Amino acid sequence: MFAPIYRLYVLFVALFGVLVFATSWWTVFGAESLRENTANRRPLLEQARIKRGLIKAADGTVLARSVQRADDTWTRRYPQGTLLSHVVGYSFLRYGQAGVERSRNEALTGERDEITSVFDQLTGERKVGDDVITTLDPDAQRTAIDALGGQKGSVVALDPDSGAVRVMASYPQFDPNDIPRTLGRLNRDPDSPLLNRATQGRYAPGSTFKVVTAAAALDTGRFKPDSVVDGSSPKEISGVPLFNSGGASFGSITLTEALTQSVNTVWAQVGETLGKRTMARYMQRFGFYNRPPLDYPAGQRFASGEFFEGELLSPTSDRIDVGRMAIGQDKLQVTPLQMAMVAAAVAGDGTIARPHLTDRVVDPDGRVRDDIGRTTFSRVMKRDTAATMREMMSNVVREGTGTAAALSGIQVAGKTGTAERGDGTNQVWFIGLAPVEDPQVAIAVTVERTDGQGGTVAAPIAKQVLEKLIGNQ
Repeated sequence: MFAPIYRLYVLFVALFGVLVFATSWWTVFGAESLRENTANRRPLLEQARIKRGLIKAADGTVLARSVQRADDTWTRRYPQGTLLSHVVGYSFLRYGQAGVERSRNEALTGERDEITSVFDQLTGERKVGDDVITTLDPDAQRTAIDALGGQKGSVVALDPDSGAVRVMASYPQFDPNDIPRTLGRLNRDPDSPLLNRATQGRYAPGSTFKVVTAAAALDTGRFKPDSVVDGSSPKEISGVPLFNSGGASFGSITLTEALTQSVNTVWAQVGETLGKRTMARYMQRFGFYNRPPLDYPAGQRFASGEFFEGELLSPTSDRIDVGRMAIGQDKLQVTPLQMAMVAAAVAGDGTIARPHLTDRVVDPDGRVRDDIGRTTFSRVMKRDTAATMREMMSNVVREGTGTAAALSGIQVAGKTGTAERGDGTNQVWFIGLAPVEDPQVAIAVTVERTDGQGGTVAAPIAKQVLEKLIGNQ
């Protein structure tokens, strides 16, 4: 007689358990995914009633501020217009968020622990956001944009000691103030002005990648700066002839000379000697094959590596031609941020400091709630290897392909790159660091679809930005 009642009781308890689990999941475990869901407008509606904190440059320049509207909600204004549009991003109720506005949203909206939030609700205290102080240098950013001169491309400059991002320029730009009126048009624009080319633009790196190959060659002890390799042209690499630029044939040549003159056939042979596994190990230490560790939205940070049909290959894939990859060809695609990290490893005695856009977070009472500071991302190479690399790269700027990056009274180390795009134009690069004796800046510059070379187009841009940053120290 009690069996049906017992079964009903068990069913009731089970349904109650499912209900508890479901509500617990969505209110606790799944709360973050709900907040991050772009279709969920409730958090944005709540945030519209919060005065978001300021976003400032390193020198105190206001990059984003809140303005109150007649309906007692707040909207955002961007006093610097296009200057730092990709980095700062935007935040609007109907149009979502991007850039630092998104990655530092919790701080900017004054998110605290649950106890504090409940207390504020009970006391009627209105939430006010914290200020985010960035590492950015507006003067140097302006110099980078001006130096690009209307050419599509990007400039990234890091402090190799701390990892602070001093410059992150991408052209073309957009005005975040106009997002409510222009977002649709910007999304359709074939020039992709919303794309942050510094972190989302993937390009063939050309000969700048020889820095990675050289670091692996020296650090493993397989080669030395004075190791001699045959630089004749052509050379058979993976069964296919490879030529030096202009068909130049160098004969027996040291690695230092081969980097100075950017000899393809030498570095392709070095890559084949090292093999895929060694190259993969060093590439991963530099940060390749993963999103760069930047405090910036994950969807706006792209990995660098070898790609096939849009998919990132395994670093030891059979599809990889290691000889051609070693000279920045094959299927290699990299972002300017990644190449700035390569330069930073050489500048930083073989260690990469985790790059960061935020210096600190300050609450409305002036208390520092979060001081980012330096953290190590990776030990790439030995200190002695990095010192040797700096000397070899200095030779590139003194007498090789990078002379246009030279500064008066300041020793610069660097490497140029020119990758043919297949449409008759080039993707040109310069990566470098300065001053060599005490590096303060690591830089990567790239320009899309130009008739020039890395040494004639990208190197002069790097020179202007390095001069500005070192002069601002």
